[in-house]
Amino acid sequence: MDDRLDHLRQALRDSDVGALLVGPSADLRYLVGYHALPLERLTMLVVPAAGEPLLVVPELEAPRAVDSGASQRVALAPWAETDDPIALVSGHLAASGVTGERLAVQDRLWSVFTLGLQAALPDASFVAGSEVMRRLRMIKTPEEVRALREVATAIDAVHAQVPSLLRAGRTEAEVGRDIAELILVDHDEINFIIVASGPNGASPHHETGERVLAPGDAVVVDIGGTRAGYCSDMTRNYVIGELPYGYEALHRVLEHAQDTAVRAVRPGVTAASIDAAAREVITDAGYGERFVHRTGHGIGIEEHEEPYIVAGNEELLAPGMAFSVEPGIYVPDRYGARIEDIVVVTDDGVEPLNLRPHEVVVCG
Repeated sequence: MDDRLDHLRQALRDSDVGALLVGPSADLRYLVGYHALPLERLTMLVVPAAGEPLLVVPELEAPRAVDSGASQRVALAPWAETDDPIALVSGHLAASGVTGERLAVQDRLWSVFTLGLQAALPDASFVAGSEVMRRLRMIKTPEEVRALREVATAIDAVHAQVPSLLRAGRTEAEVGRDIAELILVDHDEINFIIVASGPNGASPHHETGERVLAPGDAVVVDIGGTRAGYCSDMTRNYVIGELPYGYEALHRVLEHAQDTAVRAVRPGVTAASIDAAAREVITDAGYGERFVHRTGHGIGIEEHEEPYIVAGNEELLAPGMAFSVEPGIYVPDRYGARIEDIVVVTDDGVEPLNLRPHEVVVCG
């Protein structure tokens, strides 16, 4: 982690940006390992292109920042309740020779803080922080790939136990609670649990509810968590008893589409081409209008980050990029299905990180 700030400063110079200003976010965790609370009190990492970084933190939050290890990487500037934290930020920028330059502001910084910075730095111009951060986070180091591989193995183990939880008479919520316990066996936290049965499966982001599972239900199970700071995300499909009419053919198409897209992953091709590879199979089979979302999203310290595997994204894939490949087909009022694996671009192709079979699993 210690070399990330050096890489960032080089990226700032390459982008002709004077400094990066980072509030509580995945970017802050990535750079200094501090999981700051998103409070109305300003927390901000100030990283000048030339000069030392400074972490401005509310005085009452300073112990948490120290415990995170951030103080071993950057200097801390705690501020008391009656201090002006924006003045601390602008003062450090001035001391670093940064005043009227372009400043990059973390993408999701609260508007009240951004407006305060603009008022305090009237000669500066502001750009999105992703202008300098995106490439750093998109290309995973070998250590990051190892973390993603380990958390993928952990979520594989959860899906291996899902068939024992699915049976007629149970609710989605009951199944979800059992899955939550399984995730926490080898994850630090739960990010999301989708158990979408029968017609609920036609809603890609269905909120697990009180619907009772019934014979003939197709069930989409999409789950993920965080382990050692990196995210898992995996989807498989299950059926209670006999497969509903038409579902077997639909699922075979989906298996073919997901496999085709994964095989298309390699350095030098565009993100859009992977989306197109999956979409062509599904469209040719007559389900094109039933595939309603992008084929994938990047993953790392956030479950959704760049690169996005979607039409129009001409980003060239490069070794170290990690993302989901998750085509889906959704038939309103009947069922849906989605197959999702996390993959990593290698020097000469692709490494799938999730290794569970893709076939639909019939449960008792």
